[in-house]
Amino acid sequence: MTRPCRAERGSAAVLASVLAGALVVVAVLAAAVGSVVVGQRRVESAVDLGALAGAAAAQDGRAACSAAAAVVRRNAARMTGCRSDGSVVTVHAARTTPRMLGMRFTARSTARAGPVGAETALR
Repeated sequence: MTRPCRAERGSAAVLASVLAGALVVVAVLAAAVGSVVVGQRRVESAVDLGALAGAAAAQDGRAACSAAAAVVRRNAARMTGCRSDGSVVTVHAARTTPRMLGMRFTARSTARAGPVGAETALR
């Protein structure tokens, strides 16, 4: 077995430091992407529930968009639009992600809800 030459001493420590730094960068980027994906899923859930609440309110004769807005707000999103065509309710909502890496992203989604067959009657 030969001994490494003196010029190569400590090279493993440098390599390990570089790899640890790269691992940290990848972990931070993965967390940022994960935060954006979670934000998108949350706004999709909020808008789906809001549309369902609006459609239920419309069928009961109540204000559909008010009911949808309340549900969207309770799910930490903001309603950006609502339209009620009879018993079919279309809701638009958005949610801004927390600041990550100095940036914020806005996730947007749209959902439509109403009784079965009502959508084809609108066309």
